[in-house]
Order: sequence, then C-alpha cells, then structure tokens
Amino acid sequence: MKILLTGANGYIGSRLLPLLAKKGHHVVCGVRDKHRFSVPYSLLSNVTVIEVDFSNEQTLSNIPKDIDAAYYLIHSMTASGSDFDSIEKKCAENFAHAISNTHAKRVVYLSGIVNEQQLSKHLASRYEVEKTLQLGSYSLTTLRAGIIVGSGSSSFEIIRDLVEKLPFMVAPKWIKTRCQPIAIGNVLGFLIGVLDTPHTAGKSYDIGGPDVLSYKDMLLRFAKVRNLKRYIQVVPVLTPKLSSYWLYFVTATSYSLAKNLVDSMSVEVICRPNSLADDLGIELTSYEDAIGAAFDKIDHNQVISSWKDALNSNLLKKGLSNYIQIPSHGCFRDYRQVSIQDPRICIDKIWRIGGDTGWYYANGLWKIRGFLDQLVGGVGLKRGRRSSSELKPGDTLDCWRVLYADKQEGRLLLYAEMKLPGEAWLEFFINKGILHQRATFRPRGVSGRLYWWAVFPFHGIIFKGMLKNIAGK
Repeated sequence: MKILLTGANGYIGSRLLPLLAKKGHHVVCGVRDKHRFSVPYSLLSNVTVIEVDFSNEQTLSNIPKDIDAAYYLIHSMTASGSDFDSIEKKCAENFAHAISNTHAKRVVYLSGIVNEQQLSKHLASRYEVEKTLQLGSYSLTTLRAGIIVGSGSSSFEIIRDLVEKLPFMVAPKWIKTRCQPIAIGNVLGFLIGVLDTPHTAGKSYDIGGPDVLSYKDMLLRFAKVRNLKRYIQVVPVLTPKLSSYWLYFVTATSYSLAKNLVDSMSVEVICRPNSLADDLGIELTSYEDAIGAAFDKIDHNQVISSWKDALNSNLLKKGLSNYIQIPSHGCFRDYRQVSIQDPRICIDKIWRIGGDTGWYYANGLWKIRGFLDQLVGGVGLKRGRRSSSELKPGDTLDCWRVLYADKQEGRLLLYAEMKLPGEAWLEFFINKGILHQRATFRPRGVSGRLYWWAVFPFHGIIFKGMLKNIAGK
C-alpha cells in the first residue's frame, strides 16, 4: 500500500516508519520541514518525503492523490498558550478535507482514552479531533491510549526524572488517580495490525497494557526496577498550579506541557474491554517489562525518537531552514580558532557535547545559566539530548536546538532556545586542521545590547576553555 504518515518525525511516527517500510509499504512522510527529517539509507526506496503543514491549507496540495491509507499522528499539546485545542481542530478539519480528495479508504488515528464524564482540556480536544476526522469520506479506526512507556516517551522520561532525582516526594492528590500504561512496542503493534485487519475499519478501541496502576504505584514500581528506595507523601495542599510548577522545575517538561499533564492526571484513563489484542495476536507487555525494555534501548544508545524534540516548537513551526543562514548585520560575535592534530577525535568530542558529557569547561557556570533561564520560564539545561553520541537536525541539546549536523563536513550549528533579548547561534567547524568556534548574537533593542556586554566577560572564560578542551590542548 501507499501510506501517508503524518507526524513522521514525531515520537510515534519515527518508530512507525521503519516498520511500515519493512512490511513492503511505500510510505509518504508528511513533515513541516524537510531539513529536520532524514530517512535511513536502507529505507530510501520505500519512502517519499513531502512538506505539509495541516494548519496551512496552501501546503495540502503536496499530498499525492494515489495514497491508499493514512496515519494521523498530530497533536499540539506541547504548544505554548491555551489555544492548542483550536489548533488541533483546525488541523483535523484540513486533514479530513485533504484525504477525502485522495484515493485513501482507511485512516488510523492515535488518540487518548476518553471514558470519563469530565475530561481534561487535552483529552476533550483529542475526542473532538476524533469526531472531526470521522466526517471524512474514508473509514476511520481510532486507537485510544493512555500513558505510553518507552525510551524517549514523555511519560517515561518524566517518571524517570522524578524517581532518579527525588528520594522523597511530596505529591498532590492526583497521584492516586488510576491509569493503564502501555508499552511503546504494543502501541506500534496495534497501529500496524489494524491497518491489515478490515473489520477494524470504522471502529474505535481502547488500548492498554495488562496493569491498572495509580501514578504512585507507577513511581514506586519504576524505583523498584531501578533498585532505588523512594518514599512518597500525599498532601492535599498542592494546587494544580503548584503541581505544574513542581513538574516544571523537577523534570524536563515545559511549563505549558506540565500544566496540561497535571490537568489530565485528575482523570482516570482505564480501557474499556475489547478483544483487539487477541484478534491481532499481540502479547501485552507488563509495566515493569516495558521499563526494562526502555532502559535496554538507552543503555545501547538506541533511542530513536524523544518527546523533548517537540518542546519549544515555535522554532520548528517556522522551519529550521529559516535559521541556518547565520546573520551578519547588527550582530555581536565571539570567534576563536585552534589547531588540532586528529579531526576524527575532535569531531567525536563535538558530537558528544552537552547532556551527561557537559560542555567541556565551566560546567558549573553552564548550570547556573540554565537555572536562571528556568526561573524566567525557559528550557534551561534539563532537556539533555536524545543520544549520547549522535546528533541530527531538529534534536534538542540542553538549551540549544541542532540546526545542522554533518560529521563528514565537520560542522555543527546550534540555535539557542533559552529566554534571550535576541537570537544566538553557536557553530563548530573544522577546516584544514583548524577547529573554528563562532558564537553569534543578534540583539533585540537596548536590552539585547546590554545583555551581550554583561555576559561578554564570561565568554572569555567559557568559550576559550571549551575550545581548548575540545581540541585536546
């Protein structure tokens, strides 16, 4: 089949793509920006990439007419602001209209479990999207999932942050809310399976693992798998707003996402019984086994996708290509260079920068800068990085976003996503045995210029030491 995969560079889409291609399907990957999407060489013959933004009707004409089916894997929960529900509805309307004008007979949509009378704003939006998608001239299959557990998933990484950072937790009442987590491998199995099963057309199914747990149970079981002793005290005084700030400062989530998560955590997400797993021959993975499988991927540096790459998505919406050309007019620069002996070793160091490796010099100052950024609502350094040794365009790297990464060319270009009175780029490139390091700042107004001169003395310390250590001097 020829299948349109929306959200192809998202957390689920990145993992679904190789499975569809290996089954012999031709996959049309719909992405907003081709510059942050790379297709593995082994899949090139089975993949076509198109640029399409379902919030922009002018891009819908890029969708080929001869597709047989489509996956809808788009959501706006990480978007800043409170209007993500209207954005999601508009995208769903445009998708339904566009796909109705193709040959597609099947659409598969991954949603959230919506069995409670009172839904959070996020879950209500997911249900509204489902109803909108049902209006198209195709058969819709909806899979409704709760907490997804896998390396790089938001739920897994947030729970990991809480358990590994806090020996003792003071938690709000919502920690007693029950849910039914599901392993990422099972989610992918359901997404693949329903497409090949005609009787699932036009139906919706709740999908979950074999365990029904409270959030407290999930934290304690996670700790048990990691051989950690953790203690949780539930208190009634933590309001939703305080809980959101608590998640924001302790975990890698943004405040807007933390707010939506806390809102959703007051609602039970438990599956209504169905026989879909038996029909598709899927063996459900326990919560503990899903955690073990996730850490196996992490230990072997095989994390394919991470939810963190969608955070601060304003940059991604505008497109990485709009930022790759570093400006020159009206900018401040800090440029340094040093000779190197072995470019391969130097490139390997550059490609490991940030995350657990750190920034090779004055890591304490980097941490202070990250903490100050968090205080004003920025991302800080808490996002880390997806892989310890690999980088690709669109990846998060602490408080930066990867714009360009080419090992053969020996060039890495980063864009700052911290709160700044202007825009900042950090570039490393190697040419003829010389390592070049260039920091560029385009100030915004007087405040931007004052900021540059305030931090300029620290550049002489940090950037000089960083360049020296990367070069091995």
